[in-house]
Amino acid sequence: MRASLLLIVGCAVVPGVVSAQTAPSPSHLTAVHCGHLLDVLAGRLLGQSTVLIDGTRIKAVEPGRQAPPGATEVDLSALTCLPGLIDDHTHLTDQTSPSSYVDKFHWNLSDYVVRSTVYARRTLLAGFTTVRNVGDSQNESAALRNAINSGVLVGPRIFTAGVPLSSTGGHADPTNGYRIDLAGDPGVMQGIINSPEDAVKAVRLHYKLGDDLIKIMPSGGVLDESSSGDNPQLTIEEIKAVVSTAHDYGFTVAAHAHGAEAIRRAVIGGVDSIEHGTFMNDEDMRLMKEHGTWYVPTIIAGTFVAQQSKVPGYYPPQVAAKAAAIGSQILRTAGRAYRAGVKIAFGTDAAVYPHGENAHELELMVQAGMPAMFVLQAATMHSAQLLKKDEELGSVSPGKFADLIAVEGNPLDNVGIMQHVSFVMKAGVIYKQDGKARDLDVQPQWGSATR
Repeated sequence: MRASLLLIVGCAVVPGVVSAQTAPSPSHLTAVHCGHLLDVLAGRLLGQSTVLIDGTRIKAVEPGRQAPPGATEVDLSALTCLPGLIDDHTHLTDQTSPSSYVDKFHWNLSDYVVRSTVYARRTLLAGFTTVRNVGDSQNESAALRNAINSGVLVGPRIFTAGVPLSSTGGHADPTNGYRIDLAGDPGVMQGIINSPEDAVKAVRLHYKLGDDLIKIMPSGGVLDESSSGDNPQLTIEEIKAVVSTAHDYGFTVAAHAHGAEAIRRAVIGGVDSIEHGTFMNDEDMRLMKEHGTWYVPTIIAGTFVAQQSKVPGYYPPQVAAKAAAIGSQILRTAGRAYRAGVKIAFGTDAAVYPHGENAHELELMVQAGMPAMFVLQAATMHSAQLLKKDEELGSVSPGKFADLIAVEGNPLDNVGIMQHVSFVMKAGVIYKQDGKARDLDVQPQWGSATR
């Protein structure tokens, strides 16, 4: 982790990443005039509104156009304002490509870290002011989080799971596909658990490293080089050990799970969310409603891998086969889960597809049968609830962080316009205006602590 911190800070001082323009002082008032404002808590689109911001927080939301004397005014009267979007399933320190399976033998950690600074900035400018990062290789996303919080880099507010927890040969075993003399026997330090005792130690290690949540892999997955994408890969006892320990430490637990049996075990084991959920059956949905388990569909990732599986050489053969079989199913599963009343939060699996295209997930959710208002609530208030940060994030409300974005037109009529965000503010700092990025010498936005 120390190496990661040094690497990311070193990358952050490269000329052009930030400039000399300074963020507003904490006591300065800003009045943002919106042509329309989406009230996700009430589920309605308001008319002309003014959002009054005091430093990093929203002070008031008033109807019409008004501003106290001396306030800086921002005119968005031709735009529709919304809360900053939240992506609850990202991987900001990686991005897949046809060369990914070879790159890992040539690239150092520093190569991934440098690229992560670009992916983070791209994500913020796409309107995503907060993300939940659910997996990296050496806790490097914690260093990225810390650099953004410290004002060294431009990027979204990050809550990170660090290294995901898997079993030997499981979806997150970093040595899958290696020849035996290179594979070795990864253990808890690499996120590999094979007993409840390992599970407890792994969660405590994440606490020691300063992570924000826990990610587990109870089923197979698509992009690793093993043969199954959906077989169960953690026992109920191992899952329960992770969850009970994690909850003791104040962590939520996200579970990557494609297969129905893995989903069932994860829900019974007490996880907070199911990610992907491809082969979720009616019994799984009933259990999720009973336990209050969130579902994060990541339709865009499924759609992308299904498309790329048809491109010769894009994935290794065994990966392409899994991508074709699993990817195309997620959209249908998401629609069924919505109709069944399962709680849904927004997440995309960014890195599986190119970073910055996150908002296309909104269109796919609508295609799955969800109303536009619901999907925008999923990407704001629901995602904040899953993070357990809904007192701070997820709506344009007094007391919350001043995370505000704006688009031309009405996203309830055409949610596709969310892919063309014109204005981005995070914690009172404007990062994008009139469709153009601003270079800022930013200040810490989530306190000075690492979390």
